[in-house]
Amino acid sequence: NWPFISAAIKDHLILSFASAFIILIVAIPAGILLTRPRAKRATPVVLALANIGQAFPAVGLLILAGILFGFGKPIAIFSFAAFGILPILRNTIVGLQEIDPFIIESALGMGMTPRQALRNIELPLAVPVILAGVRTTLILTVGIATLGVFVNGGGMGTLIIPGLKLNREVVLLTGGLLTVLVAFTMDWLARVAEELLRPRGI
Repeated sequence: NWPFISAAIKDHLILSFASAFIILIVAIPAGILLTRPRAKRATPVVLALANIGQAFPAVGLLILAGILFGFGKPIAIFSFAAFGILPILRNTIVGLQEIDPFIIESALGMGMTPRQALRNIELPLAVPVILAGVRTTLILTVGIATLGVFVNGGGMGTLIIPGLKLNREVVLLTGGLLTVLVAFTMDWLARVAEELLRPRGI
């Protein structure tokens, strides 16, 4: 039933990419902000909240969000984003904190403003660590996107869950193998992006 399978693949990609995009636009700026002197005190609190999001069972978080806010793709996407925000947020903070302070002081001593030092020195040096978090998050979102079926969000779960319930091994294996294929494809794309975006010499 190719139309049904192709629709499941499409939904799965939408869930994965949309939740990963939300995580990127939230976690990277938040990670940068939390490494600035004025906001450093809030870092433990924010990381603790992000840890709670990931420590909470993904199915429980998803169903709770569905009960409170309704069902459908948007709820699934935002639930997956809440679940997967920690790797990028933590890696952004760690990547920026690991930079030698003397390098930043030298840049400021040469006349750079803090923003210029962040853009030209800190972020390029932190890119490898940040991209490692992005890669982890992409694989994570592909895996948990199979749970979108519980809130009528679609995805590969529409194959895997019925395959389990009805003991139909062909349907189950089809959903599982397609999920693995998507995960490997995302991992390969993330690896290519990591090589292209990594500054030369780092």
